[in-house]
Amino acid sequence: MADTTTTKKLNIEKIVNDILGTIDREREREIVARRYGLFDRKETLEQIGELLGITRERVRQLEKAVVARLKATADAKQLPHMYEVQEAFKREVEAMGKVSRISELSKKLTKDNTRIDQARISFLARLCPELVVIDDNDHYYHAVGIKQVHDEKKIKDHVTKITEAIKGLGAPVEIAKIADAAGQSDHKHAEALASTSKALATLNGRWGLIKWPMVNPKNIRDKIYVILHEAGKHMHFNEIADSIKRSEFKRKDVTTQAIHNELIKDKRFVLIGRGIYALKEWGYEKGTVADIITEVLTKAAEPMHRDDIVREVLKSRHVKETTILLNLQGKQQFKRVAKATYALAE
Repeated sequence: MADTTTTKKLNIEKIVNDILGTIDREREREIVARRYGLFDRKETLEQIGELLGITRERVRQLEKAVVARLKATADAKQLPHMYEVQEAFKREVEAMGKVSRISELSKKLTKDNTRIDQARISFLARLCPELVVIDDNDHYYHAVGIKQVHDEKKIKDHVTKITEAIKGLGAPVEIAKIADAAGQSDHKHAEALASTSKALATLNGRWGLIKWPMVNPKNIRDKIYVILHEAGKHMHFNEIADSIKRSEFKRKDVTTQAIHNELIKDKRFVLIGRGIYALKEWGYEKGTVADIITEVLTKAAEPMHRDDIVREVLKSRHVKETTILLNLQGKQQFKRVAKATYALAE
């Protein structure tokens, strides 16, 4: 979706070039630019060392020293543009809940939000004295927070509490319930914290563990399950296909035939009418109309009037009454024992 906000876009490239221009030695400028991916992809210590003819460790030392100098200069309010940058970053991060993924902050402040834009936003955030940056790893997305609110450790501690609260709740729920369970009075802040965790996901306004299909459907079958569960009622496979196309799922370009095939294969779904499916967890069992009639008569343990049989079958099958009557009259396992009254054949 296009960014429709009126946030002022920063000339990030000029700002980055002006800051790099304060670094006297070309080799040091090269190291910083390549390590942080300011103009191209990020490079490793080994790659830069090989290019510059120095050791991996020497690259690391120079990077650390240069960034420390830049931070000190920014702290002394002598680094170009940094007051403007920090104020813009703080304003947006505050509005998003005091914590934000770098990708979301970049979306607000850059024109195209490219990978290089995001790398530049991250680099500049590291130099801001009043911001804290969380690096991307197996557990967290690349994120930035307001240091006055939380340092990096406290942000991670709060995310852990939110994750534990979700585990305790045991099912996807709205962020307000999660925040209350985690002792967070600011629900927007709780959602912002949750968005930094790779262990969590959100869908249709509810948050849960990323391994839960209801918030992170991984395949067509999971998406079908979410659609039916959200609807709370049986649906025709064409309706399910249309709902997936209108959904918030990341990938929704699947054919109606593919959806129908998955409905047939997965035991979570039960065919209860012509092309109509329901969830097994709602109490439905697989079987033909004749199978259901047999179940009804077996449970009754006595002959039943056809109207009563029809009423019972329609509780678990979405079919026409004539279909049920045709099965009663045409299948050998049923016999008429009185007027409009049927029993199981012996």
